[in-house]
Amino acid sequence: MMKEIWDSLAMKRALTRITYEIIEQNKGTDDLVLVGIKTRGVYLAQRIHDRIQTLEGVDVPVGQLDITLYRDDRHDSSLKRDPIINSEEIGINVNDKRVVLIDDVIYTGRTIRAAMDALMDQGRPSRIKVAVLVDRGHRELPIRADYVGKNIPTSAKEQVAVNVVEKDGKDSVELKSLPQ
Repeated sequence: MMKEIWDSLAMKRALTRITYEIIEQNKGTDDLVLVGIKTRGVYLAQRIHDRIQTLEGVDVPVGQLDITLYRDDRHDSSLKRDPIINSEEIGINVNDKRVVLIDDVIYTGRTIRAAMDALMDQGRPSRIKVAVLVDRGHRELPIRADYVGKNIPTSAKEQVAVNVVEKDGKDSVELKSLPQ
């Protein structure tokens, strides 16, 4: 069973609000860098970038991060050794920058932890903040999002699906019941 929580207009409003919060809390855009976590976080980061450019007239650097090799839930230990994510992958300099990591959903916190590990292998940001479209709770690590589009309380038997037009053909947030 699937229930639509947000349509495209609600997503757009949430991303606009998150953009304003990022600008306000960072007191502008100086030394600000956006880093999207693959896959959907990259598209959300680009949308926030575009809104910042429209609002502030500034082209904030945007990078993307593939955290696959940093995940702690991988079972093949040979893949865990010496993970390499080169600077061409992230595409931007993060040293002494105020980085906003962007993802679609925060759940256990493990994705964000892996992203921070990957980011720190690229340099030393002055600060890392986290922006997510949806916070569904159930944290396993002491990690929280600084910018949240919507808190959606869920059970372990539910899944939050964020659809983006660039990948899924539509913008929406859906709550799905997993099979028993």
